[in-house]
Amino acid sequence: MAKIKTIILLVFLCLELHQSYSQTYKFKTSGLSVLERNNKGNWGKWSDLKLVNILVKLDTDKNRIIVYSEAIQLFEIIDYVPFDENENDAVYSFTCKDNNGEDCTLSIITRKKQDNRKQLYINYDNRIILYNVFNFK
Repeated sequence: MAKIKTIILLVFLCLELHQSYSQTYKFKTSGLSVLERNNKGNWGKWSDLKLVNILVKLDTDKNRIIVYSEAIQLFEIIDYVPFDENENDAVYSFTCKDNNGEDCTLSIITRKKQDNRKQLYINYDNRIILYNVFNFK
C-alpha cells in the first residue's frame, strides 16, 4: 500500500512540475494593417491602420497561437525559430500552419527604440498581417 501511495505522489508531482513549465502569454491588439503582393509579385503599400481590440494567445504548452478575431485564426507551431536580437529589435519567431493548412511565420517583435512597442507579424508568401499588440494579464 505504501508503494502505491509513493507512486501516486510521484505521478502527481510530475504532473504539477509539467504544468509549472507550460507558458501562456496573452496580448491585446490595438491596430491592424495588411500588406499584399500585386499580380506582378511586387509588394504594395501597407493598408491604413485600423483600430482593433482583439485577444491573442500564445500557448507554448499546446504549441499554438490563437488570434480571437471575428473569424478565429488558429496557428499550430511547427518550429520555434531561435531568438534574434539586435540594437533595434528583439524577435521571437515561429514557423506555423494556419487553420487552413497554409504555411506562415509569426513573429513577435519588440521595437527597442520605440518605447518597447510590440508588434505581431503574420507572414505568408503573398501577404503580411500586422497587429500592434501589448501584454495583457
